[in-house]
Amino acid sequence: MSEQNKTIPSPDKQRGHMVAHEDNAALAAPAKRRTFLGYLALMGPAFVVGAWQFGPGNLTTAVQAGSRFDYSLVWVIAVSTVLMIFFTDMSVRLGIVTPTSLIASIKDHLGKWVGVLAGFGVFGITLMFSVGNAVGSGLGLSLIFGGSPVLWTVVCTIAVGIVLAFRNVYGIVEKALLVIVVLMGIAFIASTVVAQPDWYRSMAGMVPQLPPGSEILIVALVGTNFSINAAFYTSYGIKEHRRTRADYRDITLVDTIPGIVAPGIMTALVIMVAAAVLGKTGAEAGTINALASIFTPLAGPVGAMLFALGLSGAAFSSMIANATAGGTMLSDALGRGAKAGSPTARIVTGIILAFGLVITLSFQSSPVGLIVIAQSLTVLIAPLLGVLLFIMANRTSIMGSLRNKWWHNLFGAIGLVAIIASSVRLITVLIG
Repeated sequence: MSEQNKTIPSPDKQRGHMVAHEDNAALAAPAKRRTFLGYLALMGPAFVVGAWQFGPGNLTTAVQAGSRFDYSLVWVIAVSTVLMIFFTDMSVRLGIVTPTSLIASIKDHLGKWVGVLAGFGVFGITLMFSVGNAVGSGLGLSLIFGGSPVLWTVVCTIAVGIVLAFRNVYGIVEKALLVIVVLMGIAFIASTVVAQPDWYRSMAGMVPQLPPGSEILIVALVGTNFSINAAFYTSYGIKEHRRTRADYRDITLVDTIPGIVAPGIMTALVIMVAAAVLGKTGAEAGTINALASIFTPLAGPVGAMLFALGLSGAAFSSMIANATAGGTMLSDALGRGAKAGSPTARIVTGIILAFGLVITLSFQSSPVGLIVIAQSLTVLIAPLLGVLLFIMANRTSIMGSLRNKWWHNLFGAIGLVAIIASSVRLITVLIG
């Protein structure tokens, strides 16, 4: 065959060959043997995602689910958690293999405007989440220390702003959130022991059902628990740590799965506690004071304090992670750097914190309803982010041996159908 008839491989095929060589080299390398501390060192990115996911909006919708519909919506949390694990895993693998950040890679492979749209989409979601974080932070601290919730909202927002002003922003955020997640877990387990829910009925709640009038609340539960925007951000934490292909399996076992399962369990516990306490009286958590009194009928001030500690932890951790993620990804979309400490990221972070504070101060009459609406609206942006993760994780030229397997695509497709269906349902309700 002459030189003129030889086919020159396309750039994608050339990249695919390069990735294949890297895969073979990684497979040929001896497996690492980690110490216990070595495994602990891998924990972080997924717990940041979990802390972002489990905020006051999540807590509010869970309390409403338990108080209004008993144990019948526990299944939404179980399904959302499983789907969340698969999309977080896609983001982890993309963080390992992409030479640049996720949004920068999307720009390179799918078009600049797609990456910019993704960045602004995440920014919009973080603005919505900031409302619940601001409301929850003020309420939780006022329950612990007394005083006006509005004053504590201002104090907490300023405190978070100071934390995010440090030089090594991501490292500080990650360590702080790991501790807070553990403390929240203890608080909500203790709350469950106090409430003594009906475990048999809670297991029955794992069977999918749609109680009349639960549609918007289910959308809100999906929006807070199947948080694709949080999954999207995982790749940035993986990049911060410079994880490699050799780390992938261990990351999955010690970070991805426990980091996502933990907030799922806590959310299910909140639903069960709400069902056990408010469900008995037929009350609903329609006001912020009703949330605060959820444990009082059973344990008096002790129960209220447990709730306040959990709410404060959820609000503070989610406020930190939410502002950091929104600032980082919009900065990346604008081509101003993919690090949380970049000047643009810091400015956007400040805007997100200020937005949550201003809206909270402006709409004090019905904060719980505001949180539910805000969480529901995030579902309108999530399908775009889910589709982008799905497409990028299936590109052999990028992923090599870490490309989606058939089971990844199966659960990914189910997740996309769920989130798109939630969006359609929300639109029809809003229009109707």
